[in-house]
Amino acid sequence: MNPLNDEPLLTPPETGAPLYERLADHYRRVIASGTLAPGDRMPSVRALMSQHRVSLSTAIQVFRRLEDGGWLQARPRAGYFVRRPHASKLATVAEPDIPALAEPARYVGLHERISRVIERSQAFPDALNLGGATADAVLYPTERLQALASRILRHRPTLLTEVGEDGGAAELRQAVAKRALSTGVTVSPDEVLVTSGGVEGVNLALRAVAQPGDTIAVESPAFFGLLQILESLGLRALEIPTSPTTGLSLEALDIALTACPDIKALVVVPNLQNPLGCVMPDTRKAELVRLCASRGVALIEDEPYRELIEGAEPARPLKAWDRDGGVIYCTSLNKVLAPGMRLGWMSSGRWQGRVRLLKFAQTRHNESLAQFVAAEFIGSGAYDRHLYRLREKLRVQREASADAIGRYFPEGTRLSLPPGGLLLWVELPQGKSSDALFEAALPHGIRIAPGSIFSNSARFRSFIRLSCPGPFDTRMEAAFRQLGRLVEAID
Repeated sequence: MNPLNDEPLLTPPETGAPLYERLADHYRRVIASGTLAPGDRMPSVRALMSQHRVSLSTAIQVFRRLEDGGWLQARPRAGYFVRRPHASKLATVAEPDIPALAEPARYVGLHERISRVIERSQAFPDALNLGGATADAVLYPTERLQALASRILRHRPTLLTEVGEDGGAAELRQAVAKRALSTGVTVSPDEVLVTSGGVEGVNLALRAVAQPGDTIAVESPAFFGLLQILESLGLRALEIPTSPTTGLSLEALDIALTACPDIKALVVVPNLQNPLGCVMPDTRKAELVRLCASRGVALIEDEPYRELIEGAEPARPLKAWDRDGGVIYCTSLNKVLAPGMRLGWMSSGRWQGRVRLLKFAQTRHNESLAQFVAAEFIGSGAYDRHLYRLREKLRVQREASADAIGRYFPEGTRLSLPPGGLLLWVELPQGKSSDALFEAALPHGIRIAPGSIFSNSARFRSFIRLSCPGPFDTRMEAAFRQLGRLVEAID
């Protein structure tokens, strides 16, 4: 039997992907598994047509998709060959040490440092933004969402002048509760609270479980927006080492909970962690939920990226293992559907009543039109088709960016490729300062995120977070080439 045909060929038809996309995905899996190694010759166009009973046009599209993604290389008069990406020569980012835990620290001055980086970036509005965490607008279903908004307003002309529902529109709460079932999360629509993105959800969760001066455990490195929230609420933070492959160190957390029994909560991003891009294995997710429950620690789950993970089955959130209401689940549509809507939702477990009161006191209800649009889109098959296309486009962009880092960055650079999303966590050669690179890149029209804003320690001064927000075009290629030169030049 032909080994290329041994595994299931096509992704589920309900994804709506064209046949050539499903065939290309099949060959990507074949190459990734090692069945076809770098340097091996691919079947010819005619052979592929015969093996899979497809047209010439489909076969050519398959080869083009694989070549565009960096999986194949065309050789004149010889055919297509499996390519060895330049990123493969890079070592993966080092695993963290688990040193003696430092005293919980107030993030005094960290907000100022982060704000300074943001202000410096905003002073170069025309620069190519490789420091953000949101995809380009062209990757989202703009026309479809506009059409839905117009139709909804025709049927509900007073929607923009009506008072919205407390807790969020019933239609959206019903849609997200139904969708959550596929991930192992069972919540009723009444347990869903619509928020202004994921950041508001995390803010509400922290205010519900902690008071100023309390200690909160966080990942290290952590999303700088979370660090800003902690400082603004007067909370003390304890950084827990986090692996670029398996996520938060449960061993280090166990030590921390023993050494600091007054820890009130843990905030964690288990799926495509920002900035590392790691996904926590299910066994460790279950263990984390059990550990926090046994110590009476509130577990705040931040989930903006989960639906960008590539795989046959949807990744499961921590909330799927919650049996006693100890997990506060906060998610967002900003990264996966429409950044401009600023929509998210949360399920607050045993803190539901307090969170609802805090939400009412803080921002009341959300704008209604976006909720109705999102509800209709999520409830249709169009959402899964959009996510399939978005994940595929991000994969191509991400792998092309990683390949460019392998070509242009100096020896000693390290990189771990995440299984989805648009973020890359890059470790520069020893001694290279990410702050110096940040400043050097701005006059060249390039914005990056230096590692110093992801921690209150100096552990990540030689790291940068890069994003792959849009198609990898000549401007992106030139930016990575220039960044490589600047890394060589800085101290």
